[in-house]
Amino acid sequence: MYPKLQVFNILGIIILSLIACQTATQSPEADTMVVNGYIDGLRKGTVFLQKVQDTVLITVDSTAINGRPEFQFKTKLSTPEIFFLYLNKEDGDSLNDRILFFGEPGTIQIKTLLKTFESSAKIKGSENQELLHEYKSFMRKFDDQNLSIYKDYFAAKQANDEEKADSLEKAMDNLLRRRYLYAINFAAQNTNQYIAPYIAITEVADANLKLLDTVAAKMTEPVKNSKYGKEFLQLIETRHRAEDPN
Repeated sequence: MYPKLQVFNILGIIILSLIACQTATQSPEADTMVVNGYIDGLRKGTVFLQKVQDTVLITVDSTAINGRPEFQFKTKLSTPEIFFLYLNKEDGDSLNDRILFFGEPGTIQIKTLLKTFESSAKIKGSENQELLHEYKSFMRKFDDQNLSIYKDYFAAKQANDEEKADSLEKAMDNLLRRRYLYAINFAAQNTNQYIAPYIAITEVADANLKLLDTVAAKMTEPVKNSKYGKEFLQLIETRHRAEDPN
């Protein structure tokens, strides 16, 4: 009796091990991004997953929506990078139909509304996306301040008040410098994240080389070897050669 029980126990262990191995095999791979989306109000249309490749916006995948507003994309990622969700509502209106997000391995959830597709987007599951949202939120404050100053500047010009116009022009220049410094500091404080080189090459590519060198020196090896990390290091090298040909 006892030997038979031992055999059954051994068989049970083997079966459980096989199930565990099968489950592990079916789990999402470390280099795969899964995008689960929901567009409230959408009944018919096509959703495209897009990214920029060699300066050209390409479609990675697409899915047709017909009745149910849920969708899912799965794609391999060699490195975290910016992706876009483009919605073709088949109504001829292309405004507010593209959502930018920072893609990375794992599961990313995107929920939004049909009427305000871009502005209503809620994105979860990407640490770099959270940092990008923080950065853009602060940048909007600079944009609002600049717009306010520019309106006053334009009014001063219209009134031929050169003294006030000059003062406001200096205020805009100062705001621009503050904007640059914030972008560089943001990148320098997040050099262990893939957003750091992305911010550097898209926002402050023409900034002081010493400041860019400081950001590059602090980046971790995985970030340096990422898509944007390589582009950033190449940018710095190109600028150094241009400024010092010898």
